[in-house]
Amino acid sequence: MSSFAVRVLAVLIVAALAALGATLVLDSGPDGPPKLVPGSGEAPGRDDESVDPLAYTPAREKQLAAAAARGHAHVIYAKSPGGVVASAARTARYRPIIEDAAQADDLDPDTLEAIVMLESAGRPDAIADAQLEGAVGLAQILAETGRNLLAMQVDTAAARRISRSIARATRRGNRAQVNRLRERRRRVDERFDPGKAIRAMARYLVFARGKVERPDLAVVSYHMGVGNLQTVLGLYGEGNVSYTRLYFDATPLRHPRTHAKLASLGDDSSTYLWRVLAAKEIMRTYRRDRQRLERVSALQNAKNSAEEVLHPRSKTERFATPAALRAAYRDGRIVALPDALLGRHGARVDPGMGELARRLGGSRRTYRGLTREALALLVYLGAGAKAISGKQPLVVTSSVRDRRYQRLLVAGNREATRNYSLHTTGWAFDVLRSYQSRAQGRAFEFMLGRLQSLDLIAWVREPAAIHVTVSAEAKSLLDLL
Repeated sequence: MSSFAVRVLAVLIVAALAALGATLVLDSGPDGPPKLVPGSGEAPGRDDESVDPLAYTPAREKQLAAAAARGHAHVIYAKSPGGVVASAARTARYRPIIEDAAQADDLDPDTLEAIVMLESAGRPDAIADAQLEGAVGLAQILAETGRNLLAMQVDTAAARRISRSIARATRRGNRAQVNRLRERRRRVDERFDPGKAIRAMARYLVFARGKVERPDLAVVSYHMGVGNLQTVLGLYGEGNVSYTRLYFDATPLRHPRTHAKLASLGDDSSTYLWRVLAAKEIMRTYRRDRQRLERVSALQNAKNSAEEVLHPRSKTERFATPAALRAAYRDGRIVALPDALLGRHGARVDPGMGELARRLGGSRRTYRGLTREALALLVYLGAGAKAISGKQPLVVTSSVRDRRYQRLLVAGNREATRNYSLHTTGWAFDVLRSYQSRAQGRAFEFMLGRLQSLDLIAWVREPAAIHVTVSAEAKSLLDLL
């Protein structure tokens, strides 16, 4: 037998063993091991016929909240005016006022500071709309909330007139007049006053805590609103539980009405607590290790998702040539995509995957593989979308590549990156943005959001596909294979 034939046989054996092992775990019915049903809420070890290895359990509360904070940090790094370090520095200036407000109302100063960081990036003049009826100031308080709930002086008409004068003075470069006008505006609209805005934010959290009885729920309500949160809690029907439990246990399969209400809010309210926790960690890192914060910021902003945080270029193996990629198959660093297994669990390989291989003198199969962790997550993702929507399959359009293949792709595809591609590591795959139904699209989006909240993926919408990068922590799913 030729050396080439031996290599081909080895690849086929690895693929077959991977498919067989996964089938033993995933395809069992009532008389065998539980069947994989992501979102079922059934943790391993129970007697049910379905199982979700990532289900919420009380023992995982802290772990889940920490993962969600990491998973939702990217947007803060990407949207912080002037960068996250500059935003942290602006926010830190108000720490004395924050500590006074926190002490007066028995609140956590780190949480108050994180809300300021998240809401305004430490900018007391931040506004959400020119009419000033929306969110304004360090704490981004709505005009109606400020007037009717927080007993603030809020005259939006007067503040708008002064704002126009500030804009004219700014264009003239008259800094002294700008400062005088800003002081006048703070008197007619106290949301622009840093001290009064922070104390009003604290009053809101005290008010909310009295309604929902838990500090974490009070923070959620700052964005969601107390009424909306109480509706969600009522639908869940278990009292004022932790938000970690509410969020991770309310899946479309387990608590469909609760999940539907959270999803209907549509303004990132459901992930607000995780972003507050992420902002808290940013402020903590700013004080303790500013250089580390700068390094993390560079990784977070390298791409349109946190994929380089999961796999930094300097620490991640890339495959340079088809020969290097074939060697990775032989030693198990990359495993072939098993068509039958994926088909049974809500995914299939696009026939065009690897279509440029012939130009490199190779086979399309060379470009149809992933790391074992990424394959396990793909199986979990497809199984979840299938279980929730009843539709299949999701179409996987891209998986592993080598750098020579990537260069060919760049020449004919302007969407392909010319820089560091996670496809050349085996940790990334793409799923076609063409769904069999709205239900399948919604189920897929739920699974993406849930896996991001578990800090197991980073993902981004591209024109034709969803690009997914899998964390090495997906090793928790390797039992599926």
